[in-house]
Amino acid sequence: MSTLEVRAETLVPGKARGAPLKLDEPLSFWGGFDPKTGLVIDRMHPQRGALVAGHVLMMAAGRGSSSGSAALAEAIRLGTAPAAILLLERDAIVIVGAMVAVELYGATCPVALVGARNWLHLGEAKVLSVTADASGAAVKIES
Repeated sequence: MSTLEVRAETLVPGKARGAPLKLDEPLSFWGGFDPKTGLVIDRMHPQRGALVAGHVLMMAAGRGSSSGSAALAEAIRLGTAPAAILLLERDAIVIVGAMVAVELYGATCPVALVGARNWLHLGEAKVLSVTADASGAAVKIES
């Protein structure tokens, strides 16, 4: 097994590990995701029916509604959320949802901002380990 480390920017601290799930389009956690089951339910989303629970969710950015923060926080509380979230663009809704879960429930879902040049390699990994703290973030690619 080979390992490669990619540097990233911490948006919400934490540690997690899981298989990557790279979305082809942004996802709204409000209406496009079921926090009770961890499934993508947006009928127009290319990954409809995909289970995000336990995966390192990779999406370029989130997609709307500010209520998505509450849905993400609830999924984190229930254990149906992604293990971690990697973004190409900052998304306040995703960040706030993960931060609220830490404050209200003591449950973490690290969120990190990664560079576009590493996106393809991250999505092809068998397992990603995300470590995000005040000094920055590192994503280890295990293939």
